[in-house]
Amino acid sequence: MRNPLQLVLDFLSPSPEPAPTPRSPGVVKSPAPSSSAVPLSDEVAIAHPRANRETVLEGMRVAYLFQRVRRRSIGFVVGPDGLEVRAPKWVTLKEVELGLQERGEWVLRKWAELQERQKNIRQIEWREGASLDYLGAPIHLHLSPQNGRSELNEQRQLLLALPHTAEASQIRDAVQAWLMREAKTLFEQRLNHFAPLMGVQWQRLSLSNAGSRWGSARVDGAIRLNWRLIHLKPEAIDYVVVHELAHLQEMNHSPAFWKVVADILPDHLERRKALQKENLANWA
Repeated sequence: MRNPLQLVLDFLSPSPEPAPTPRSPGVVKSPAPSSSAVPLSDEVAIAHPRANRETVLEGMRVAYLFQRVRRRSIGFVVGPDGLEVRAPKWVTLKEVELGLQERGEWVLRKWAELQERQKNIRQIEWREGASLDYLGAPIHLHLSPQNGRSELNEQRQLLLALPHTAEASQIRDAVQAWLMREAKTLFEQRLNHFAPLMGVQWQRLSLSNAGSRWGSARVDGAIRLNWRLIHLKPEAIDYVVVHELAHLQEMNHSPAFWKVVADILPDHLERRKALQKENLANWA
């Protein structure tokens, strides 16, 4: 019986997982090394801060967060905190472990890629004149106490209704509030644009701040999109919107799913590759 596995659209791998490597029936990689093997390190290669289970992947100890959720398949997410595994109640722990072993190389590779990307993330300076990307192009922050509300002018200055003595945390919060309002408005517009073309109907939109996902969709028509997509070019935003709407037809990453995406965005492969290369600035 085939394991019910599904990927989410995450920061590091918006494309489908590679096909599982064929295994002998019932064979599960043991976490204990053989007498001739190199002993495992006491260090944990990946340690999620809220880990509640542990396994060994490719000889490396991995402590991950395991959750039982309402979904049709097992989901694997590699994010800044580490590995998260979500599975429906009817999937056994043995099936979860089989899925982990089949994707051990993928998990470790994605974690290494994420660590490398983290080194190149730019830190935003929350001060007058600082810049950040909005829809793929830089805007500059300007403290404007005379303004009644934050707004973007024609010179691509984000006028913040804050005093010149505002602290960095106040500036950050004001910028985030403005970006989230812009994101909600734009995302709803794009959902309403593409949904009729795809013959689907979304029910509600919520914004997320997930460290590893661009978006997700549920069978009840609920869509979640990461508000930080607003930093990216419109082409990238549209790709994520279409990707999630396509899940309302196909709750998987099967060929049928990718056909739905390709019918709307023939260049979806190029958009997906571009999205994989994105490094969002650090909001700390």
